[in-house]
Amino acid sequence: MQGAVAADARRRGLIADGAEVAVDATGLDSRYASRHYVTRSGYKRFTRLAWPKLTVACHTTSHLLLGAVFGRGPSQDSPHFPAATRQAARLARVGRVLGDAAYDAEHNHALCRDRLGIPESVFRLNPRNTGRKWPQTPYRRAMKRGFPKATYNQRWQAESAISRHKRLLAPFLRSRSRPAQKVESQLRVLTHNLMLLAA
Repeated sequence: MQGAVAADARRRGLIADGAEVAVDATGLDSRYASRHYVTRSGYKRFTRLAWPKLTVACHTTSHLLLGAVFGRGPSQDSPHFPAATRQAARLARVGRVLGDAAYDAEHNHALCRDRLGIPESVFRLNPRNTGRKWPQTPYRRAMKRGFPKATYNQRWQAESAISRHKRLLAPFLRSRSRPAQKVESQLRVLTHNLMLLAA
């Protein structure tokens, strides 16, 4: 169904060749009460529980979610990057991938450029990975040498799309079991895209 959505978007001219995609992750609540309310209420045992996590590959122009991977937080963002990016690359001819410092790894650059044929990948360098030293790997060294700040600034489009997603479809999942939450999150992504096409 995601393929049909992407094909329709291409026919309408919403997704062109060389599409720019931004990858980001967000947490979702697993109960109607927000985490802020739970924290203020003093139920500390709830704040230690894992929460549903969604990693998305967002088309920066249309805010269509071309890739989506369900996981559990708290956890690192980078492990879900390959699956989300591969999904996006199957649905569109991606020309550039953007990501914040959580995705700063040479293997993420290599996945985009060497395996998926994406010409450009831009990730903010994580100072904890290198400190003041120059990176030793070629793609990360290129980021250090000439970071394209103006291009990277479009990464906020993913945050905007996630914010819209939560406003339209609520910031919590109604399902309780993990398999049901995964299905619900996938259906939410599909609904998000259909709503954008309908608009």
